[in-house]
Amino acid sequence: MSDSDNATVTILNDLIETCRDGKEGFLTCAEHVTAPHLQELFRRRARQCDVAAQQLQECVLELGGQAEQGTSLGADLHRRWIDLRAWVGGKDDEAIMSECERGEDVAQQHYEDALKQALPMDIRELVTRQYAGVIRNQDQIRALRRQLAG
Repeated sequence: MSDSDNATVTILNDLIETCRDGKEGFLTCAEHVTAPHLQELFRRRARQCDVAAQQLQECVLELGGQAEQGTSLGADLHRRWIDLRAWVGGKDDEAIMSECERGEDVAQQHYEDALKQALPMDIRELVTRQYAGVIRNQDQIRALRRQLAG
């Protein structure tokens, strides 16, 4: 594998971890919100993150690399914070939405960092499409949080 392929695999593995973090974060939020429409939204987002991770894993394998399989320590801690906040706050949907929004901010930054790097055109197109999805998720979650805040 060439140095540029190695660099691309490293970038993709970071994004795979980001997608896995998102999936687990959305599932955690789905467990703690009380509104059924928010539960479904978070489950749908978790499935989308899983699909995105699979797409990135395929790219890594095509480059001859080994795809990331886990989540990050920071995201694990964030999910425990959501659990604690829900337990202490009595499942406050607005607070959970706020934590979800924070997680999406992190995902946005990871995608922006990846897009600043030299990527093969086909991979750049995939990452750009996924980044647009992150922005849509972030906008929707922000709007829903504001609605809950009144």
